[in-house]
Amino acid sequence: MPPAPFTDQRPGPGTTAVALPRPRVRPKVGDLSPVVEEARCRMRRGRKGRRIAAGLAIGAAVVTLAAGLVVAVDDFPRGLLILVFGLLAAVGSWEGVLRRGWARAGALTVAVLALAAGALLLADEGFLRTLLVLAGAVLVWHVAARIAFDTHVELPPAERPRRPVLFVNPLSGDGKAVRYGLADEARSRGIEPVPLHPGADLETLARTAVADGADALAMAGGDGSQAVVAAVAAEAGLPYACIPSGTRNHFALDLGVDRADVVGALDAFVDGGERVVDLGEVNGRVFVNNVSLGVYAAAVQRPGYRAAKMRVLFRTLPEVVTARGDSPELNWVTPGGRERHGATVILVGNGKYRLSGAAGVGTRPAVDQGALGITVLDPPSSASAGPGGRLPWRQWTTPEFRVDARGPVPAGIDGEAAVLDPPMQFSVRRAALRVRIAAAHPGASPSAVEPVGAIAAFRALIRIARGRGRLPAARLTTADASGPGGRTGS
Repeated sequence: MPPAPFTDQRPGPGTTAVALPRPRVRPKVGDLSPVVEEARCRMRRGRKGRRIAAGLAIGAAVVTLAAGLVVAVDDFPRGLLILVFGLLAAVGSWEGVLRRGWARAGALTVAVLALAAGALLLADEGFLRTLLVLAGAVLVWHVAARIAFDTHVELPPAERPRRPVLFVNPLSGDGKAVRYGLADEARSRGIEPVPLHPGADLETLARTAVADGADALAMAGGDGSQAVVAAVAAEAGLPYACIPSGTRNHFALDLGVDRADVVGALDAFVDGGERVVDLGEVNGRVFVNNVSLGVYAAAVQRPGYRAAKMRVLFRTLPEVVTARGDSPELNWVTPGGRERHGATVILVGNGKYRLSGAAGVGTRPAVDQGALGITVLDPPSSASAGPGGRLPWRQWTTPEFRVDARGPVPAGIDGEAAVLDPPMQFSVRRAALRVRIAAAHPGASPSAVEPVGAIAAFRALIRIARGRGRLPAARLTTADASGPGGRTGS
């Protein structure tokens, strides 16, 4: 049973308005409590630190280029080698900022090898001092840029809840909650754990906890369970915490929760800060990540999907692409007003996903923009094209989206199999959920700062140095306007 419908502030015909948490109010200077004023001071210091780091990174890049050019001109042609090695080191260092995992290790290896090759070939030729300058500049360039693009946010502090409740799925994530002893860790922090048993109705349990006086809700489990508890918390206006004990924990990642620190996520109800985020809705059911129609949705319906997700997904792809699948044809309207029919994949996200570039691919830079992110992978017969030619997908944002079909449509809702009756009406509940995040965790998505592409990232670095760059949001919530845990209005 999906969560009860929860309308926004503009109920349509035939709908019943449900009270939302009150809109955030910008507090006057004299109205802020000392602890909130201190939080704002920390935020300003964090922004200033990023500006200084961005300035140092740009300065180091200029030094690297200038040193290489001077030597190339003064000692031509041998100096050209210094210029080449310096540029290779700078590019490798920069890619090391933008990439993750093995790609980052490879890029940094290129930078180190370029400097090492320069030292081996040219140190005896009188270029040792120049090589040392280049090495120092490249190191500063990398470290300072990493600091400038740091996504750790100093969120406004929030009052510790008195009766928080944690719902624990002991089977999720191959038993992560049991391995980490989450129930005992929760009790030691004054959080009441509620283990889920087979057949338990999570929504009913959450609503019962609220009725019994719980003043904060948390969920340790997969994203499908997170959506259920988040919906109840949003409806009740209570703070919510996402504990990443599921398999992939996509929602936790985009909220800025450290997925590797499962136990530390419980500190959201101890020393955590608060931010507000959006929720998505389809036909009255809440989702926190996305709803997929097409290949992934058909794969989710297959037996054995959880045990071998990628194998089942690729087995399903040819059937959907060649229109041999069982799913009915999907109909939707483009942003330009054109009616379209058929698609390999339609992904409706609670926020727009980043699907290309090096930094934060597969994540959402923000989940608080009040917009759905629509991604459509067109069928092979489609003639859709972008500025550079045919695109594998098209993306746009919108507050509402409608998909129609001639019959029930298989769907994947936050990775859970479902069947939706047409028409499928998608909408966003803006600023619906108060999220608590542990102070030690980032508090923002990995892609919240870094743009797509090396050139765009360098432009962003310049904007940060000038104080105009978009940093991860760390704003006061309604509860912060009158001090921690308070509320404005009546």
